[in-house]
Amino acid sequence: MSLAVLASRALCGMHAPEVFVEVHLAQGLPSFTIVGLPDAGVRESRERVRSAILSSGYSFPAGRLTANLAPADIPKESGRFDLPIALGVLLASGQLVLSDNMAQQVLPGIVFAGELSLTGALVPVAAPLVIALAAARAGRQERAERADSRPILILPAENARLAAAVPGLTVIGARTLREVASHLDETTVLAPVTPAVQACLKSQQGQGGEEAPELCLSDVRGQQVACRALEVAASGSHGLLMSGPPGIGKSMLAQRLPGILPPLDENAAIEVAAIHSLQQRTPRFSRKVPMRAPHHSSSAAALIGGGANPRPGQISLAHHGVLFLDELPEFQRQVLEALREPMETGEIHIARANRSVSYPCRFQLVAAMNPCPCGYLGSVHRSCRCTPEQIERYRARLSGPFLDRMDMLLQLTPPAQGWQQLPASEPSSVVRQRVVRCRERQLQRQGRLNALLTPDLMDQVCCTDSEAALLLARAGRYWGWSARAVHRVLRVARTIADMAGVGQIRANDLTEAMSFRQQLTR
Repeated sequence: MSLAVLASRALCGMHAPEVFVEVHLAQGLPSFTIVGLPDAGVRESRERVRSAILSSGYSFPAGRLTANLAPADIPKESGRFDLPIALGVLLASGQLVLSDNMAQQVLPGIVFAGELSLTGALVPVAAPLVIALAAARAGRQERAERADSRPILILPAENARLAAAVPGLTVIGARTLREVASHLDETTVLAPVTPAVQACLKSQQGQGGEEAPELCLSDVRGQQVACRALEVAASGSHGLLMSGPPGIGKSMLAQRLPGILPPLDENAAIEVAAIHSLQQRTPRFSRKVPMRAPHHSSSAAALIGGGANPRPGQISLAHHGVLFLDELPEFQRQVLEALREPMETGEIHIARANRSVSYPCRFQLVAAMNPCPCGYLGSVHRSCRCTPEQIERYRARLSGPFLDRMDMLLQLTPPAQGWQQLPASEPSSVVRQRVVRCRERQLQRQGRLNALLTPDLMDQVCCTDSEAALLLARAGRYWGWSARAVHRVLRVARTIADMAGVGQIRANDLTEAMSFRQQLTR
């Protein structure tokens, strides 16, 4: 045949749109042209493909070769199209002849992605999990319409071990272009890669089937109110802002939050690894809840993602996990304001002149700050040296709309006696069991955690008795809460009621929820 068409995938954020690689061989002066909005890395495929074909024992055809990457309005980058282009050249020149069975599968059911070295070896490509997730998702839609078999993805061997973790997909790994060609003409059939994510996740589990936390909550002495607030935040995935003098334990508490959260399930672990595969070639599967703690000097692009070639930021790398912002007022104002939309939607959209990408960022925000620039406002041990104007400027770095999006605002005070005489808090393993039970109750009732309740769901599940409803109305008028703030107090109260195992929000639950939304000390 003089025309060959193979399927591949481009990469656009966490999406991998389908791309058809069309290779046409015509008579004329020898030339090799790649069209379809390729970047420099794709245009360089001509030399890599030529050398790989010759090194693999084939001949490069003498004629007018045109490779079209369709659709042409999607930007194409990197060398992942080397493999389908090389196979298209072999098919179009007649050096590779498919069997009848394979010819029926190549166009509709097989996706090719891989970079070629000059020797014909396959080099790992970036984001294999993103490509696998997109192929599996498209395969589920096709099977629902036509009841076909599972889609097939052919990748370099190193990538195949990762991509095989995605369910509903048959992944085949190859080391050379020759191996892929032999598989297509059924000279040597390659066996599918066995999924390794289950074994990898099981090997990381500790006793009782859960990964042991690195830091234990029992290290915290005193601060019973703060430990209770941390458990409430973990039970409903609520955002928490802690304010207090230096050394009181704000960072210590935040670092122990992942230890009381339930481990990730298999789908969440795959999704987290897929996001990390955009930053590193060999991500690791883990049930451990991710935690990111960027420095307060981080730019907006580092925190939310961006750049000339958009990459995921810290909020996306904290997906299904915790984002800890220490010294919150020291962050740039524009950086904090950029968090407002992702905190509400759980997704970040980055628009550039030539492309627009989206990344998931459903994170739990935990932040810490001092009450004033010197840190000792309200302290009984040291006096504050700040003027009212300095304190006001320091507080003004946090806008009202940003604070309005925080579920819980908590002020920590130092204990009256020494830390050594105070009792230790409960171990993280004990607290985690209660958190897991509370989360299971929420998922069974509404299919999501309380922090993600929509207004219509709140009308169904956030039922209050008459005393609690009157209390909430009075508190909202007294503190001047917005409708968003009232909803967030209700969500926290719903979590407290779930922790107590009651169906209706009581006045006591609402009172405790309102105590976790303290105003910053003036």
